[in-house]
Amino acid sequence: MDDCIIVGAGPAGLTAAIYLARYHLDIRLFDDGESRAAWIPKSHNHAGFPDGINGKELLARMLEQAEKYGAHREEKRVIHLERNEEGFIVGTEGATYRARSVLLATGVVNRRPEGMEDDLHDEALSRGLLRYCPVCDGYEVTDKRVAVIGTGKHGCAEAEFVRTYTKDVTLVSPLPKHDFSDSCDRRLRAAGIDAVGGPVENFAIEGDCLAFDTAEGRMKFASVYPALGSDIRSELAAQAGADLSDEGCVATDDHLETSVPGLFAAGDVVIGLDQISHAMGQAGVAATTIRNHLAEDEPLRR
Repeated sequence: MDDCIIVGAGPAGLTAAIYLARYHLDIRLFDDGESRAAWIPKSHNHAGFPDGINGKELLARMLEQAEKYGAHREEKRVIHLERNEEGFIVGTEGATYRARSVLLATGVVNRRPEGMEDDLHDEALSRGLLRYCPVCDGYEVTDKRVAVIGTGKHGCAEAEFVRTYTKDVTLVSPLPKHDFSDSCDRRLRAAGIDAVGGPVENFAIEGDCLAFDTAEGRMKFASVYPALGSDIRSELAAQAGADLSDEGCVATDDHLETSVPGLFAAGDVVIGLDQISHAMGQAGVAATTIRNHLAEDEPLRR
């Protein structure tokens, strides 16, 4: 039986692996290769990298550090999780494992604009023409022409956030017409944000811009933010009987333990700020709590 199985090798999972391996615990790190951090062309707000760092490079460095202390990433998708009297049963597509504790770092998946081909999406993302996190990289669109694809309360809020970086913001609905309240409409008008109907179609990179068709004709922008929501990967927590928020995030206490004893969660799958630094901090707290709980059950000795 492993001391801990970590599910997910993004910033949270890899940070936890570093901590737990350095605590001399027996761990497994399962990952399906879909960390959202790998989408980041270059992060400029991650402390310690003044010139920025590519998301895949950051993950590779973190994995190298974890492996230095004995952790090993196994490319496996976990499809089953349950709690029994002895601990946890963790099922992958090829085998079943047992663990005294489990840390879920499964994250979330951003919803992409419909009709955008994968190759175009990846190229636009790599060039900064398509962005998903204005908290991360809003600074990079300062004084540029920017579109936010979205509507409703969420779309309006993201457009207002981007407006703090540039005065040239257009909120484009993915639907034929916008669906937001009179209050949102007044705030958009007060901020000078244009609201354009959709649908949004026929994406293409044109020069240094991302272009697409709207209800008002073809438009192009230096950067585009999809504000279409995200899918929270909390299915395993639900299988194990853990409480979820109304939005589907994993609910935890201050030490990142769920309502199921011994089951922890960290990173974007937990309610909070979807930021690398926040995920890493949560993972450090969770990993240390896991170590301390295991020590209470059975003294840890070399």
